[in-house]
Amino acid sequence: MADFAFKRQDESKVITSGTTQTVPLTCHGHSRPITHLGFSRALNTASTSPQYYMISACKDQNPMLRDGLTGDWIGTFIGHKGAVWSARLSEDATLAATGSADFSAKVWDTFTGETLVTLDHPHIVRAVAFPPGQRPGVLATGGQDKKLRVFDISSATNAPSNPDAPIKGSDCPSYEIGAGDHQGSIKSIIWTRDPNFLITACEDKNLRWYDLRTGRAVATFPLAAAPASCELNAGLDNNPDGTIAVAAGKNIYFFSGSQPGQLLSHIATDREVASVALNGPARRFVTGCATDTWVHVWDYDAQQEVETGKGHHGPVWTTGFSPDGKLYATGSEDGTIKLWKSAVGGYGLWR
Repeated sequence: MADFAFKRQDESKVITSGTTQTVPLTCHGHSRPITHLGFSRALNTASTSPQYYMISACKDQNPMLRDGLTGDWIGTFIGHKGAVWSARLSEDATLAATGSADFSAKVWDTFTGETLVTLDHPHIVRAVAFPPGQRPGVLATGGQDKKLRVFDISSATNAPSNPDAPIKGSDCPSYEIGAGDHQGSIKSIIWTRDPNFLITACEDKNLRWYDLRTGRAVATFPLAAAPASCELNAGLDNNPDGTIAVAAGKNIYFFSGSQPGQLLSHIATDREVASVALNGPARRFVTGCATDTWVHVWDYDAQQEVETGKGHHGPVWTTGFSPDGKLYATGSEDGTIKLWKSAVGGYGLWR
């Protein structure tokens, strides 16, 4: 993947290396709290050398793309005029999508850093999601206007080049899903491995599953509190449909990735959980909290904390496992991202 030709940092390395599991790699570059991060899928599964990418959203308005294995900075997407709340990569990492407080969602070319589509909204965009598959032609958005929308972005993203001005949202056909259902801001959107189903995590304390073929909710699950994070993770027992992990108040929920509304586990904790990420095959999950600066590693079956990672200087608002589960990333109020090794033995820069 080519480096961006814009806003390049002076540092050729943006991490501090570590040699043990307890010493994380620190990714600098952001200047304000990290709000969201995510990984692409592994791009060369037949190779012995992993390759995947990581994107981060930040209140500094400048989402960043990095090498997911090393944390090396690749480029910064320039164009938003407000805090960026959500950032996601397409499965093949050729596209990035971001949602911002500037009342817009943007789709970017990750090779050039170019803005391909700008989707204007009537309020803050808190969540974006691509469907599964290569070079997706649609994007789902949601936010403080309480509406779940699906936009057709194929006319821009499938073009071989876009030398003119980026396409505006008014030029992209769109439709609303579940009109009137959401009674609060949509905090997160998950597009499941089945492209017919979307999940929304809403501030009205509900998780909803939507069938795009009917445009209606097929399941609703009431949460104990407003959701802080909601992500699709590698599945328990290697389930290819994945497992949904949700943090809400002092509660952690795990749901089936294939059966709408099916709760697999509910864990009540003694602290406010700000983020959760699951490594299903290893049966471990990681949480960040609003009330401390630590990274908490849990055993899924014992429902007990087994390890604590220290190094951040602010609450950990977002967490995520790499596609192979051998490391996880955390983003903090302190403006840094840290990569932590979860594999046994050497991996990546931990040699």
